Amino acid sequence: MSEQSQPTGTGLLSTIKSVAAAAFGVQSNANRERDFSNGKASHFIIAGVIGTIIFLLLIALLVKVVISMNS
Repeated sequence: MSEQSQPTGTGLLSTIKSVAAAAFGVQSNANRERDFSNGKASHFIIAGVIGTIIFLLLIALLVKVVISMNS
């Protein structure tokens, strides 16, 4: 009988979903445990930094649009 191997890490989409869920504070305990046991910290840090930069750029764009509409 052959053993089914468990994935050794999390995929890109799973990492992005986990970072987004954690940012909004809705990460499930099962997903958090999966991330800590199978994921690499560097992947989550990079995804978090990229997500934060995208969020800040969207806020800056929104501010520019609102300011230009009122000028």
